[in-house]
Amino acid sequence: MDQRCPPRPHCSARRSAISWVRIVLPWLAFSLALVESAAAAREIPRVADLWSLQPVVRSPIPAGFTDSTNAVDAFIAEACHKRGLSALPAADPLVWLRRVSLDLTGLPPTPAEQDQFLRDTSATGREQVVERLLASEQYGVRYGRHWLDVLRYADVDNDMPAGPGIHLWRDWIITALNHDLPYDAFVRAQISGNRAARRRIISPEGHLSTVGPRPEDLFALGFLARGAVSRENADHQLAFSAVETLSTAFLGMTIGCARCHDHFFDPLKQADFYSLKAVFDPLVLRPVELATSAERFAQGRAVEEHDARVQEVVTAMREYIAPYHTRLYEERLSALPADAQAAIRKPAAQRTAAEQKVADDYHPILRIDPSKIKAVMPPERIPRYDEFLKQIGALKAPPPLPVFWTVADDPKRAAEKSYVLTTGDPARPKLSQEVTPGFPFITSQPEFRDGRRETLGDWLTSPTNSLFARVVVNRIWQWHFGTGLHPSANDFGALGGKPSHPRLLDWLAAEFVAQKYSMKWLHRLIVTSETYRRASASHREQDAANHRIDPDNTYLWRFPLNRLDAESLRDSLLQIAGALDLTAGGKSIEASTNTLVPQRRTAYVRRGYQASREVMSPYLQTFDVEDGRTVCPRRTQTVTAPQALFLMNSQLVDNVAGQLAERWRQTGTNDLAARMTLAFRTVLGRPPSESEQATARAYLQDETGTEKNLAWLILNLDEFLYVP
Repeated sequence: MDQRCPPRPHCSARRSAISWVRIVLPWLAFSLALVESAAAAREIPRVADLWSLQPVVRSPIPAGFTDSTNAVDAFIAEACHKRGLSALPAADPLVWLRRVSLDLTGLPPTPAEQDQFLRDTSATGREQVVERLLASEQYGVRYGRHWLDVLRYADVDNDMPAGPGIHLWRDWIITALNHDLPYDAFVRAQISGNRAARRRIISPEGHLSTVGPRPEDLFALGFLARGAVSRENADHQLAFSAVETLSTAFLGMTIGCARCHDHFFDPLKQADFYSLKAVFDPLVLRPVELATSAERFAQGRAVEEHDARVQEVVTAMREYIAPYHTRLYEERLSALPADAQAAIRKPAAQRTAAEQKVADDYHPILRIDPSKIKAVMPPERIPRYDEFLKQIGALKAPPPLPVFWTVADDPKRAAEKSYVLTTGDPARPKLSQEVTPGFPFITSQPEFRDGRRETLGDWLTSPTNSLFARVVVNRIWQWHFGTGLHPSANDFGALGGKPSHPRLLDWLAAEFVAQKYSMKWLHRLIVTSETYRRASASHREQDAANHRIDPDNTYLWRFPLNRLDAESLRDSLLQIAGALDLTAGGKSIEASTNTLVPQRRTAYVRRGYQASREVMSPYLQTFDVEDGRTVCPRRTQTVTAPQALFLMNSQLVDNVAGQLAERWRQTGTNDLAARMTLAFRTVLGRPPSESEQATARAYLQDETGTEKNLAWLILNLDEFLYVP
């Protein structure tokens, strides 16, 4: 080894790795050549061959199949009639109330809300419930969490610079949903930071002016900043992430499959991927400080005071350990090459750049950890050294000032050319295949008069873009019913299949545009339909025939049974115990499932991924929460032993059961029926049946039965975990 270089550990492992690379790389190159050869020999599918790229056709609403005036019911009733399916009747009113409350806000209805609903016998009772839920601030928290799954939100990720302040993007999404920001503006703001569709207006005095971005839409750009893995963005990950997330979330197309070769199944060439990437190539991260001037002055004083206190303790400690530190340092330094020793012994101000690099390279070897100093220190002096270390550890630095990482166009990068990248590696561009900014599925080159991202937003959100409205109405339908009208929410390509109800999907897409992209309008239409109101099970004789004809309930002759997600389950438990803090916005928190102190909603619980440590709460992982590394169109709904064990054994459920039993005692009545009714309505949203009351009475008469254990039993019923 060259003696001018510092020794490196694990040299044998590095040699093995190098040998492995030398063997594997030629094989990878050969495989890539085969893929490119196959792609060249294969005919790229045409736009005309793919149903989702055809114009949206608004079919007339079917007539004569239902008495409902809701268009959703007309299309569903026609589909059931054609297949000989007999739809289930409406669910019990309280079942519907619990269903729609958990659906729109993620929270169960309280006994008081149940009473209010049952007292209202007017024809508009259900509509008033829906309006109350949609007007609630908790609606945005609930559906914000859905969108954050799709848009890859994470509080932390490996090497994600945008982590500090990323919660402000989450809060922007929640606020936008609560204010029913039109969906096209919702998307434009996250791409360009400007929600405006018209960017030039004429004032009443006749002056032409430009519509600038709204101040709060700065935080919408967290969507783009989240994808960067370095501040310099030299690896182009910001642009790669933007293309892949945007295409799946807003277009429902797997454009990312064309990153390394032409798409095998959809009309997408590799050049299409890199043309879209070129829209984002000029972007770099930019920090925006959010502190006031007073906060900055206070921060400066706090840092100065902290540094002075640390320096005072460090100086005293260094004097105390100087003999032992000097001895170890000299032993290590004398073992280094002579030229390295000479460079390191020079005062830092006198070193050349090369000598400074040598000193920096050897610093890890010369650094002496406390354990090494203790090994040569007399035992009687160690306690004092430990006290110094304890004092230094207790001197916590002031928290950093609030900052938000946004994106901005770098003029230098904007002037650079973009190319197709071999295997997606920025270091291996195809210089023979230059690309210009553009969009897939178009025949003419767009004019980027207003900017690359602004023009992309205009094309993406245009009513003539057949994918835009189709994808979002299908996604929202899926969030209500568990499955979309099109089975694959993120893949409207050839492999994604075709919609089960194509005419209904197109009618909803067309009407959604006509309703100015109002997401609350779409929620309202769906949850007030008879289709949504249906029971999930019954004991009719004809249901056996329904199961034979449509075992997967594709045509919605019954309402599908859905399991509570992690957020709704924990929030329901906290609400039952009176320990749920409904405050909206703010930094993410660590999850707690052990105490009943007021806790915020689970949508605000910290999530993400780091290779060096566990970020996600085990509870979230148990109930299928994704960590934000990939786009999540729909969470899996597993049924596992750890889920049952949580409900049976967790301290949170035990505490909730105790709190529920205490609430019974506080009612001041010994009437078991009244206590049981309160418990069932609080936990399950309905009163108990006579047989359930008899079972509870028999249980409490047994010497082992307690009110707390009875509450625990109710919390462990399947009906609490599943929403019929």
